[in-house]
Amino acid sequence: MAGELTRLRYAKKGRVGYVTLDRPEVLNAMDLRMHEELRGVWDEIEADDDVWVVVLAGAGERAFSVGQDLKELAERVRAGTSLSTFGSRGRPGYPRLTERFAFAKPVIARVQGFAMGGGFELALACDIIVAAEDAVFALPEAKLGLVAGAGGVFRLAQQLPYRAALGHLMTGRRLSARRALEYGLVNDVVPAGELDACVDGWVRDILRCAPLSVRAVKEAAAQAVTTPLERSFATRHVWEERRMHSRDALEGPLAFVEKREPEWTCT
Repeated sequence: MAGELTRLRYAKKGRVGYVTLDRPEVLNAMDLRMHEELRGVWDEIEADDDVWVVVLAGAGERAFSVGQDLKELAERVRAGTSLSTFGSRGRPGYPRLTERFAFAKPVIARVQGFAMGGGFELALACDIIVAAEDAVFALPEAKLGLVAGAGGVFRLAQQLPYRAALGHLMTGRRLSARRALEYGLVNDVVPAGELDACVDGWVRDILRCAPLSVRAVKEAAAQAVTTPLERSFATRHVWEERRMHSRDALEGPLAFVEKREPEWTCT
């Protein structure tokens, strides 16, 4: 990608793109430069036909991300810069992953340690969350006179029981990995030493599926959250149209009958 990465690491291994928030000295707090770099990486991944799944992680063992860099925010407050509300339009990094509603490729969040504020919001915007037993989630913005404006208010209210979500949003109370699993907010909770193996298992299982099918499922499921069932059936979905007319839609049944592994081409 264009420009040097100073806040992130990005690597491709086979069909997988690995994005790592890389400021462990400040628990991977996200400053404006990180948001700018993330935009470039997300743009590259979207345009790269060779990447079929993404793993998003935080460097080090202490945090996925503690969210917004509050020291940088304080400097902007002192400078008289107006504070933001919901969304990131007009700000560095737009559109951020939290607002890339048409981002088709599956994203797995690998969460160890703290996922707080914007870090939690980033994880909530992913499709699969795999957490270490020491993972801790929270949206403490109300304690700071702020609001979880990167979608945390909206997504937590959708992904948790309403009163549970409201309780965490209005108090900033922390949510343990085990409790998050009980709520169905995360997909797996494992000891920290098993975290990478668990993530790898999810990656393998996704890559066994046709990439266009995975994208069609992601698109349709996301729309179904807020769409009546009858309308969902009548909606023309972009990725379902592509899957329906793809070679892979023929390859799957043929491979099954011929008792061989399918060879997906994403075409």
